[in-house]
Amino acid sequence: MPDTGFMLAALEILAFAFILVAGLLVLVIFIVYIVDITQRKHAIRRNYPVIAHFRYAFETLGSFFRQYFFAMDREEMPFNRAERSWVYQASKDLDTTRAFGSSRPIKDPGTLLFVNCAFPVLGEDAAQPEALSIGPYCRKPYTTSSIFNISGMSYGAISKPAVLALANGARASRCWMNTGEGGLSDWHLEGGCDLVFQIGTAKYGVRNAAGTIDDDKLRQVASHERVRMFEIKLSQGAKPGKGGILPAVKVTEEISRIRGIPLGEDSISPNRHVEIDNIEQLLDMIHHIRQVTDKPVGIKFVLGAYGWLDEMCEAIHARGLESAPDFITLDSADGGSGAAPASLMDYMGLPLKESLPMLVALLKRHHLKDRIRIIASGKLITPAEAAWAFCVGADFVTSARGFMFALGCIQALQCNKNTCPTGITTHNPRLQKGLDPTHKAVRVENYVRNMVHEIGVIAHSCGVHEPRELRQIHAHVITGNGHSISLEELYRRD
Repeated sequence: MPDTGFMLAALEILAFAFILVAGLLVLVIFIVYIVDITQRKHAIRRNYPVIAHFRYAFETLGSFFRQYFFAMDREEMPFNRAERSWVYQASKDLDTTRAFGSSRPIKDPGTLLFVNCAFPVLGEDAAQPEALSIGPYCRKPYTTSSIFNISGMSYGAISKPAVLALANGARASRCWMNTGEGGLSDWHLEGGCDLVFQIGTAKYGVRNAAGTIDDDKLRQVASHERVRMFEIKLSQGAKPGKGGILPAVKVTEEISRIRGIPLGEDSISPNRHVEIDNIEQLLDMIHHIRQVTDKPVGIKFVLGAYGWLDEMCEAIHARGLESAPDFITLDSADGGSGAAPASLMDYMGLPLKESLPMLVALLKRHHLKDRIRIIASGKLITPAEAAWAFCVGADFVTSARGFMFALGCIQALQCNKNTCPTGITTHNPRLQKGLDPTHKAVRVENYVRNMVHEIGVIAHSCGVHEPRELRQIHAHVITGNGHSISLEELYRRD
């Protein structure tokens, strides 16, 4: 028989605990009520004390509920569930086929469609992407057959395990990795992949005390065999006209040393290179870095005003072909960033769909397309988007956010807060612990391999042997009347 006295005592303890918790809850509500009706900063809280706080909770949770429960597969921004799912499956080397039929709307204006041919290229007749050389006038040109590569993500903006995973995955897949403007870290070098060293407006990693280029540091970076090219960043898709932004919470002692900046302070780059105020100074800078490093030098920008490109091409012909940038990385207005002002991210610059055809046409008009390689960047995370870039005239494609998804990014939109739940864009050791570089490097390798394979599948269906043989006639776009026209006709209209 149960002890009746013991049961009564237990019930009394539970009742007391309940009364205590209820009392504390009433006290907390009362305190919040008093605070709300006496504060003057928030009208909602003053007029609706206590319950107004539910609004803030729902507002915070709303984005998560939309992402996982309410948004359709192709509704979300900046990347929808269908796009993310493809990258997740490709990086895990899972089946990427679909059943029953496409959920992609193919009647909406702007929709891209590829034109299959009657006699596609057989698998055994397919060719590997041709190796291209960058920097013919350099002492150490760079030759690569990799068509899909890792775009700039700075160590600092992303974490040590993220850099290690990307670098090791890039080595395994034989693609290159752009360091981003944050300088060259030990983790880039440890991965053993080919690297493109980006020189941002603050010259991180190659700067002197005045914030200008230190030639000795530049030579030191160039002395690493794996650093194959140098990229001068003029502007970035998510924030054209604004320099990089690294919050103080991310400026650790190691990052301070690598970048050459004060510890624990916001690191904000100038909105342009102080040494470059015109075309002549831009070409001078390209020439100087190429002479110091002996390696190819290119420029990166998002296109807005474009008259200056004609001026640059004319100046190149006046100086000689050797004065040209060895490559141009063209970013899109819908490119990404760890932190950027909303006014620039939402409204500044031209999207790649418009700017890439313009750039290709301009370089052809000035007879510089074979001299200057074109690298397309900006939301090209799936095979179809990359294949479009090759149709238009890109020589290479790079992606940053695609590789973030390959690392496990869930689009939590916390890149600027040091609270990334997947450990990719945080320096919090507890959160970084969840990102295993060895395991994620395999996913990076899988992603590259499956991307290249499926870009090739599109190319073969169009009747060409490899992606760089794609042309504007191989893709159509839906117009306002619901019918499609070829990219060739579309751009001829423009």
